[in-house]
Amino acid sequence: MLSTIKNKLTSLLQLTLVIIYILFEELIWEGIAKPIYEAIHSLKILQKVEAKLQHANASIILVIFVVLLSIVEGFGIYAGMLFVSGQVALGLALYIAKIPVAALTFWLFRVTEDKLMTFAWFKWLYIKMMDAIEWLKTREVYVKTMERLKAVKAKLKATTQALKEKYFSKKSPFMTKVKNLYRTIKSSLKK
Repeated sequence: MLSTIKNKLTSLLQLTLVIIYILFEELIWEGIAKPIYEAIHSLKILQKVEAKLQHANASIILVIFVVLLSIVEGFGIYAGMLFVSGQVALGLALYIAKIPVAALTFWLFRVTEDKLMTFAWFKWLYIKMMDAIEWLKTREVYVKTMERLKAVKAKLKATTQALKEKYFSKKSPFMTKVKNLYRTIKSSLKK
């Protein structure tokens, strides 16, 4: 019986970790933070900053990175506390507000990764974190959840495509009606 309870708790913990990781990876990172990161990375002014960071002291970079990461994680924890206390809108607003800072932090990490990895303890933590993520991705619950998520995404994509073709293609009756309505309104406003 103790073994059964232990297995169920382990499965629940794995499921919780998988859900958190998938929410972060699929929704927050892919949907919101990655586009912000790419926008930040493409800014010419930040490309100049990138060049300067290559010549900056590794300890200064580490301090800046740790401060930014602490802010991001602090916002995330506080947003979670707001969610739990019932202040969902405020928690969501705070969580959304942290996303650009998280993208900036990720950008700083990517630009200065070689310098940050010169600190043995930092490199050790990073490797352990990556190992934990890889371990999580090998869990059956993760694999099955990702398969389901891919199926849901494919179905949503097919539904969206069907709706676009039905209502928003140039030859659809709906678009013809919208265009005719637009022309009617436009001509009546000219009079």
